[in-house]
Amino acid sequence: MKNEETDSFEGLSRRDFLRLASLGSGMVFLGGCGDIRELWQRQPVIAVDSWHKGVCRFCGTGCGMQIGLHEGKVVDVRGDKYAHNRGRLCIKGVMNRDILYAPDRALYPMIRNNGKLVTASWDDAMSLVAERFKDAIETYGSDSVGYFGSGQLFTEESYTASKLFKAGIRTNNVDGNPRLCMASPAYAYTGIFGLDEPMGCYDDMDHANCFLITGSNTAECHPILWERIQDRIRSRPETPIIVVDPRHTRTARDADLHLQIIPGTDVALYNSLMYEVVRRGAADEEMLAKFVTFKQGDENKDFEAFREHLSNYSPEKVAAVCGISAESIREAAYLFISSGATMTIWTMGLNQQVQGVASNQLIIALHLLTGNIGRPGATCFSLTGQPNAGGGVRDTGALSHSLPNGRKILVPEHRREMEKLWNVPEGTIKPTPGYHAVEMFKAMESGELKCALIMATNPGQSMPNTTRYRAAMEKAFLVVADAFHPTNTTIFADVVLPTSMWAEKGGVFSNSERRYHHVPKLVEAPGEARSDLNILVDFADRLGLGHILPARTPEAVWEEWRNISQYSYYNFKGITYERMKKERGLLWPCPTEDHPGTCRRYVPGEDPMAKGNDRLDFYGRPDGRAIIFIHNQQGPPEPPTDDYPFILTTGRVLEHWHTDTITGRLEELERVPVDFVEVHPADAQRLNLRQDMPVMVRSNRGGDVFRVRIVEKTREGMLFTTFHSMKRIINHATTDAYDPISKQPAYKYCAVAIEPVSTTKPAADEVS
Repeated sequence: MKNEETDSFEGLSRRDFLRLASLGSGMVFLGGCGDIRELWQRQPVIAVDSWHKGVCRFCGTGCGMQIGLHEGKVVDVRGDKYAHNRGRLCIKGVMNRDILYAPDRALYPMIRNNGKLVTASWDDAMSLVAERFKDAIETYGSDSVGYFGSGQLFTEESYTASKLFKAGIRTNNVDGNPRLCMASPAYAYTGIFGLDEPMGCYDDMDHANCFLITGSNTAECHPILWERIQDRIRSRPETPIIVVDPRHTRTARDADLHLQIIPGTDVALYNSLMYEVVRRGAADEEMLAKFVTFKQGDENKDFEAFREHLSNYSPEKVAAVCGISAESIREAAYLFISSGATMTIWTMGLNQQVQGVASNQLIIALHLLTGNIGRPGATCFSLTGQPNAGGGVRDTGALSHSLPNGRKILVPEHRREMEKLWNVPEGTIKPTPGYHAVEMFKAMESGELKCALIMATNPGQSMPNTTRYRAAMEKAFLVVADAFHPTNTTIFADVVLPTSMWAEKGGVFSNSERRYHHVPKLVEAPGEARSDLNILVDFADRLGLGHILPARTPEAVWEEWRNISQYSYYNFKGITYERMKKERGLLWPCPTEDHPGTCRRYVPGEDPMAKGNDRLDFYGRPDGRAIIFIHNQQGPPEPPTDDYPFILTTGRVLEHWHTDTITGRLEELERVPVDFVEVHPADAQRLNLRQDMPVMVRSNRGGDVFRVRIVEKTREGMLFTTFHSMKRIINHATTDAYDPISKQPAYKYCAVAIEPVSTTKPAADEVS
């Protein structure tokens, strides 16, 4: 049905297809029809006994929805017109009605016996898990075990896991897939403001006079937010959109200005934009005098040093580095400066680099320098990819370096605070960070990490340099809790624990704008599947650590968690289950039960944590000032060579999500291909590549076979593919180099070769 040459569907352009995909639950992609008019039609009348308020299971947009039940099953969903998404759902949102009933649900515990996973009882499975963890801890110490979690778990589950391992087992080996996607903005925000999470909200999209979208294909990866941006364009057509992306994406097609930079040159570009701000005399002098300081590393600098630094990044110098024109840089700077209210939006394109933190910090610096911050429409806003990467992991401290509410493992006062709040003896929490994601799998490889519990994530496909770390997983005692089996991780497990998902269990998600919202338990899970919270409590009891977890239901855990929050600037004590069940989520800070929530942080009179009545109060830092960091452009992690002449970057498409564990099992979506590699026509001609030809894409680490898609939207010398495919694993090729500050891997840049293969390679790594 899809014409890959023209990037359209029969009779319908991709522009119109994407717009239809976000109209709402009254429209649904049926698939498999002979005529495009049959693809989009009213859903058949489904008997719905009752409707219930809920939240989408997929991306960090956190769309509100109504969930329809019939005879104990979810049979329909529709957008909630009272939620921030204004009743809209994208195609994945509509598919929430089917995800519970997709094939390959994990139904019973399984234990590996003679090399094969066989069905077992819960008691046998959990007894084995506890026994192996106990043996490792007693023999090798508590740091011989670890936990790898997910932004797909509810806040109550991630908080419980972090507490069990850090205060119970006494190891900081707690990390997860948010390290792979959101660590760079977390470190950037914390470095600049002293606190994590965006200071703005979705409402800013309704007030922005200019959008700078960088490292984000918002139209496909966050389509409902893209529609909100389009609402602003429709109401104010003169509002420009600037897109920075190495590909001419769906988002870039609607841009007024597209800066198609060479991958990994963001730092040079943002320095050049700031050069133009200073050259034009557009720096906000009040902002710099009262609310900002300058640093390079740990060394204090002044504005003159900053100006001198920027002199190396004139548009003429940077044009050659980035592969764009000096005029386009100057135009972008002018649009940003002159708007009066610019909103910058970004995600993985910035985060997944060896200079991910630097790129994030320079985008924020651009806002601080111009004063485009803390006002409606003027904000720097990072988007999350998972439904709970913020509230479920960053806020709860479920990473190897962190503790709840912005506290850090390395700060003695923070450890003492949490030990008191958790009612454990002083000295319980170890003073050094545990293994971050890449190092955790290296520790499995070396044999230092003997046992690992993996929950609601698929590192056998999502980790970089996957071949290496798949082999590492086989060396550890691996316990995988997942709603589906097989996945590219459960196939390596020694124990598989079947879990309930979404509306089969209740809990709290937090979306990109700090909005905590509740997902109700509406139906029963299939087979013997249990919630991740239930599994963690059972595990604690069998380890003899049940006293660490007095809260054992989602609501009880939330009560503990919100009460702990009141002792920090991450204060959401006022967000109760009762309020969340009635309202369409609440944005923290929200310190009291009558507080409406906070749209914009650090603004006195709006943020309850902010003091005084001045323009801003960056209260996360002792002096109340944000920091502009000075960064220089560095070289790529591995430059192209004669053997590996192409730059590979990876990403997503509208219809699929993450490692395809869910969307790849839905009939309507599995027809949308994810095993393609985009090649520029000039490269295809030079290498004699034809449309749909099977080719090997490989680095010096490994590779896999993909189908050629010849398109002009990639730069010459660059390849693009998705990381969705369960059968064709591009992460065999990607580098495990990472940002030295955030430890986030550099998925967006590695050197590869591409070569035809005579026949499609047998999928040796295919899940089966």
